Amino acid sequence: MRLKSLILACGLGLAAALAAAPVLAECRGRNLLQDMAPADLQAIHEASARVPFHQGLFWRATKGDQHVTLLGTYHFADPRHQQVMAQFGPELDGAAALLVEAGPDEEKRLAQAMRDDPSLIMDAKGPTLPERMSAAEWSALWQAMQARGMPAVVTSRLRPWYVSVVLAVSPCMLRDIKAAGDTGGLDHQLIARARASGVAIRALEPWDTVFGLFAGMTPKEEIDMIRAAMPAAEYADDYTVTLTEAYFSGDSWLIWEFGRQDAYRNSGLSRAEVDDQMRLAQDKLMDQRNRAWIAPIETAAAEAARLHKGIVVGFGALHLPGESGVLSLLQQRGWTISPISPEGGQDGG
Repeated sequence: MRLKSLILACGLGLAAALAAAPVLAECRGRNLLQDMAPADLQAIHEASARVPFHQGLFWRATKGDQHVTLLGTYHFADPRHQQVMAQFGPELDGAAALLVEAGPDEEKRLAQAMRDDPSLIMDAKGPTLPERMSAAEWSALWQAMQARGMPAVVTSRLRPWYVSVVLAVSPCMLRDIKAAGDTGGLDHQLIARARASGVAIRALEPWDTVFGLFAGMTPKEEIDMIRAAMPAAEYADDYTVTLTEAYFSGDSWLIWEFGRQDAYRNSGLSRAEVDDQMRLAQDKLMDQRNRAWIAPIETAAAEAARLHKGIVVGFGALHLPGESGVLSLLQQRGWTISPISPEGGQDGG
């Protein structure tokens, strides 16, 4: 899911509300991994190491005369993206196509749909969130959402999955989005380069995919999703720094395992409930989508090969690792997977 695009598409006037939210002098945070006890840090490194392809952001997949360059992206602005674009921009210029989670057309349709139909993210008929949560939980939630420019009266009617999306982004980062727009993430930089070079841009999934991801969840699963998101929301700037540094170290899966450990300690859920939430989130946000992306990737690669070209594919870095990650799924279908080392950066292998 493109968090920035989804939030900006909201028809609730979030950008305007942010103007009235408390203003921080600047975005600051600390890398929470550095604060962990050595034994706990070792545990999340060991858990991450058990995940296939956990280390590395940039990969090559080959099968016969077909060539795919896969770039794990970070959806928010960072000056270090310039180095990535310097390395892969020329390759993109010569590619037959760029495949991304959502292209410009899909983002426009998503934004229009959310403006036209508020019920996509709001439930005007069912019980409100304060009716579904304890008083203490609701108090913590509305304060976290208010810091993100969302009044309590609006939050009370939001669908739980959308609340979790908003909680995942720090208030300071949301203000950056409002000020600078949604153009600084690596995905959008790739799209801009492809447009300038006349390279075709294709979406990996339909524009309305997000609205089907959370269908069929039980009421308890919905509220537990919020509960699992709350610990990170309480120190979101720190989480942002932690995520960013894990990403640029090439080990973005660490943040997934860190989130699990943090939820064990601070969410109020049992370990079993946290594990259930993590499995549910991974299945809905990553694994199901990964499996659906393989066909468009293979189709585009085959078409490009007939033109004696390759393709570039860019998507969130957490879609790369895992038994059901894009790299493993391609490998299972006969593709040879090789890491690409960032120029002047960390080893991609």
